[in-house]
Amino acid sequence: MHRNVFVLGLDQHNHEILRRLPGAADLTFHGLLPRRQLQGTVIDVPELLHRAETELDAFDGSVDAIVSFWDFPMVTMVPILCARRGLPATSLESVLRCEHKYWSRLVQREVIEEVPAFGLLDPDIPGPTLPEGMRYPVWIKPVNSVASEGAYRLADDDDLQRRLPQVRAVIDRLGPPFQQVMDMAELPGEIADLGGRGCLVEEAVTGHQMTVEGFSLDGEVVVYGVVDSFDYPGSASFLRYQYPSSAPPAVRERLTDLSRRVIEATGLTRSTFNIEFFWDAATGAVHLLEVNARHSQSHAALFEMVDGVSNHQAMVDVAFGRAPQLRHRAGDHALAAKWFLRRFGDGIVRSVPTADQIAELERELPGTSIHVTAVPGERLSERLYEDGYSSVLATVFTGGADEEQITHAYQHCARSLEFGIDEVEDR
Repeated sequence: MHRNVFVLGLDQHNHEILRRLPGAADLTFHGLLPRRQLQGTVIDVPELLHRAETELDAFDGSVDAIVSFWDFPMVTMVPILCARRGLPATSLESVLRCEHKYWSRLVQREVIEEVPAFGLLDPDIPGPTLPEGMRYPVWIKPVNSVASEGAYRLADDDDLQRRLPQVRAVIDRLGPPFQQVMDMAELPGEIADLGGRGCLVEEAVTGHQMTVEGFSLDGEVVVYGVVDSFDYPGSASFLRYQYPSSAPPAVRERLTDLSRRVIEATGLTRSTFNIEFFWDAATGAVHLLEVNARHSQSHAALFEMVDGVSNHQAMVDVAFGRAPQLRHRAGDHALAAKWFLRRFGDGIVRSVPTADQIAELERELPGTSIHVTAVPGERLSERLYEDGYSSVLATVFTGGADEEQITHAYQHCARSLEFGIDEVEDR
């Protein structure tokens, strides 16, 4: 039976990966609102829901599933739209228990000990200070953000005062639409009173960062992969994601157990998820960083290169209420990575590599795919949905036999890809 799957914010890169899924011949994937509209400068969730429902109502055929692999607002729109159309999905409240960073920390603390110290900060009061009992260094984060936007590591009070205007700017843009979603849910009093404008302050933990990917269906929580994350040296910006993880099996088993307990506590079901952790190899300490009520589209190509099928398979299977049929190490490569070619500092983009230059590099380096994200004419400091320290000029996917091979491929791309960027005063 042929089925129609509607994907909020569907882009060409992920559409191509979806169409390569086993059984995709029996599915048609439809974009439901473009991502630029869903994550624009101004987000009006009721209006976006209205536009989405208008598109669905106008479709001449069955609407069999509504899914997404993006952050806010899409991750919260999926359960709302599914509920309105009678499609099975996890509850909005379960998604918010993951996506509201403070509520998520309260839930985590009830079932595991591997949670960093945390507290609340009101960004709207004059001269705010750290929550009682907390000491620098810390991280400050809006209770809702996208792609680490508005998250900063603070070393002292001067850092706090210097970063607060930037944090407030993110809250001013994302807080009101997040509140619109919260108003649609049944919330505990403490979370309802806090709303969408608060800030989370957390102990700055360290270690090797990893992401657990899994799904929850019919009371069963399953982990199907662990991905390593590596930062640029001396920075909090990601250099690459790498799959499969090189962490010892005992560590991966521990992260799997922690993930199951947390996801069960959130009530998330009929959904994919990913959870980020820090593991300190020297001490054995583990800390949970963040829970997301969706899988990571950034990892899709990595799973496909190594396992032979992307993690989008889990999203589609779960949407239809069937146990995901995933492969293991059946891909063309033993190791795969997604690299982020970044610029640290501001600038105005004047030129980017041509399509012919990119195609030549991809021919020269089998297993490599290059996606330029910089746009001529844009000022990098005016971009949305970037971390607070850098801007992504391009992403490079590499697959190979070992780390040396995939690193060589990326380094060759980084040397060869030419971007014309005018220097401007850093904002």
